[in-house]
Amino acid sequence: MTSIIGGDMPYRSPEIAMSSTSYSAEYDSNPVDAVIFAGASLVLGTACRQLFNGTRVPYTVVLLVIGIVLGSLEYGTKHNLGKIGNGIRIWNDINPDLLLAVFLPALLFESSFSMDVHQIKRCMGQMVLLAGPGVLISTFCLGALIKLTFPYNWDWKTSLLLGGLLGATDPVAVVALLKELGASKKMTTLIDGESLMNDGVSVVVFQLFFKMVMGQNSDWGSIIKFLVQNSFGAVGIGLAFGIASVIWLKFVFNDIVVQITVTLSVSYFAYYTAQEWAGVSGILTVMILGMFFAAFARTAVKGESLQSLHHFWEMVAYIANTLVFILSGVIIAEGVLSGRKISYDGISWGFLFLLYLYVQLSRCVVVGVLYPLLCRFGYGLNWKESIILTWSGLRGAVSLSLALSVKQSSGNVYLSSETGTRFLFFTGGIVFLTLVVNGSTTQLLLHFLRMDMLTPGKKRILEYTKCEMMNTALKAFENLGDDEELGSADWPTVTRHVSSLKDLDGGKVNPYNEYEAGNLDPIKIMDMRIRFLNGVQAAYWEMLDDGRITRSTANVLMRSVDEALDLVYTNSLCDWRGLKPHVHFPNYYKFLQSRFIPRKFVTHLIVERLESACYISSAFLRAHRIARQTLYDFLGNSNIASTVISESEVEGVEAKQFLEDVRVSFPQVLSVLKTRQVTHYVLNHLNGYIKNLEKVGMLEGKEVSHLQDVVQSDLKKLLRNPPLLKLPNIEDFLASNPLLKDRSSFRSLATGETLS
Repeated sequence: MTSIIGGDMPYRSPEIAMSSTSYSAEYDSNPVDAVIFAGASLVLGTACRQLFNGTRVPYTVVLLVIGIVLGSLEYGTKHNLGKIGNGIRIWNDINPDLLLAVFLPALLFESSFSMDVHQIKRCMGQMVLLAGPGVLISTFCLGALIKLTFPYNWDWKTSLLLGGLLGATDPVAVVALLKELGASKKMTTLIDGESLMNDGVSVVVFQLFFKMVMGQNSDWGSIIKFLVQNSFGAVGIGLAFGIASVIWLKFVFNDIVVQITVTLSVSYFAYYTAQEWAGVSGILTVMILGMFFAAFARTAVKGESLQSLHHFWEMVAYIANTLVFILSGVIIAEGVLSGRKISYDGISWGFLFLLYLYVQLSRCVVVGVLYPLLCRFGYGLNWKESIILTWSGLRGAVSLSLALSVKQSSGNVYLSSETGTRFLFFTGGIVFLTLVVNGSTTQLLLHFLRMDMLTPGKKRILEYTKCEMMNTALKAFENLGDDEELGSADWPTVTRHVSSLKDLDGGKVNPYNEYEAGNLDPIKIMDMRIRFLNGVQAAYWEMLDDGRITRSTANVLMRSVDEALDLVYTNSLCDWRGLKPHVHFPNYYKFLQSRFIPRKFVTHLIVERLESACYISSAFLRAHRIARQTLYDFLGNSNIASTVISESEVEGVEAKQFLEDVRVSFPQVLSVLKTRQVTHYVLNHLNGYIKNLEKVGMLEGKEVSHLQDVVQSDLKKLLRNPPLLKLPNIEDFLASNPLLKDRSSFRSLATGETLS
């Protein structure tokens, strides 16, 4: 297997070979013991997750400590853990490249697939700055400090090798931590994306300096070629796999097993192809693949299937994170205990803490130097966010795997065994300190900076929601308080167990009624616009599941909401602005009626474009109508709700006008679209009816399968061969539309002037 350090695994030191031989002779281990250790790790991880749930202690820190304890017991107590100890040694002796190949593809794909695509686009400039120049600045800062202050007589190449190894944040650690802390979505996306990119770039930088340390001469030309080849090659392979797999998923209909298998297999196959066959960064490849899936495959998997897909990847990430952090703790313990000459030397521990300070200092330098540019890209960056960004630079399993690669490759004229052991000692110490110190205090830092506090508007909504929960609980009691079989319920006992009923006499009112129409708080209006647009987007997802809109239409609609969310701070509701370019009459209709142009080509350019515009307009109006009703039901006639509802009604004027123009001039288009929607709705309704009959026991498995196959077959036919519209001749078209007999009227309509 090709090593991540750029070739077949070089010479193993005699010490490592002798220790492996003596271990095999002394202990008769069974490969099954590795499974026992994995199972025990998952049990311990699950117990800790349950015990520490709701506390300020991050789950990943607890896992690391468990791993250190297990490793210390096994390597420091003469093999007293039995079968689990055998499993620990088997996992600890695993090739570091295999370790990365097993865990990284799943973790990287899950993280990038779950990210918000629109926010990735907005934060891309910041992420590239931190992952490109940021990694280089960090590497040279650490390398220079190590060279100038550490007493090991390392040359510049070796010092920069350790700097590159420690110069980037680790996505495995950061992603696992951010899921538990209360950082904002914008901040989470920036740190998550930066850590993913950082990891790929840092591995490339590490490979470059490792080749130099191992005696390969490199000029500037070869260095630039190596960096460009790794970066752009990874992007190309990731996009190629993404396009191929998304096309494949389009031919998969309601088969979640196939959809999950495709996403799982393609992530590993892409990593292997990039890392082992093409010799480029497998980490960057999987990251690009996951982002491509997030952008184009979300609408290909709908409804319950999409939820199942996300649940599957969450489970995979949880299992992988549990094993990775426990194994990281074992590796740290083994590295400290095996290098007794180094670990028992107090000077080494002193330089470890000094190196931790250097790591934090280099992170401060990176964020400080790039801060003027970070403030101007994407969503910007304030001083509080820059502090969190600095403090969240954790290290984890990737750094440990690279240090293991160095240790296994040491013991030659280029890299001594002592240097390899020191690399593992320092890297393990930095991983432990960043996870324990930075990881366990990040939430406290968020609280200190008041970045986890609810705004006054959110607090008012929260109080009002509690009031509505109380009313809902009262209605539920009215319906269930008395029945024929069991009689009445004990109301005082119910109130003791339902916290929403404890403030029954609180007399809470609508949180926004106190504001007069002429003195509305802009922050509260902005907050309500965000909630309204979230409701619009939720309505789009529901329409996609119901078959009211197509996948391509859904992508356009979702993107318009994302763009409008970025502008709620300064503008009123403006999601129609992003849809305008897709909604207008083709101004070349008359030209395309020429006899020399094929009819199918005309239908494609005109009718399909009109159909798409009608889908967008009708879905826009329906989603806004649903969101307005939801907002009215929740807040009533409050001034802020009325303001947002009025903005929504203004937004819908042009969409209504467009559909009215189509109804007058192209009624066949609306008829075909409605026919498709009704057909899809009826088939979905029949599918739900069959499931309900199975639920109540009226149908058995074989009968359900037979009936569902019939309905699913009809749904496939509808999606792949939908009802089409026959385009009329220009003479028949004008004759059947009195409004268009006048050429000037037709020209005005064709150019879209009526939309103004």
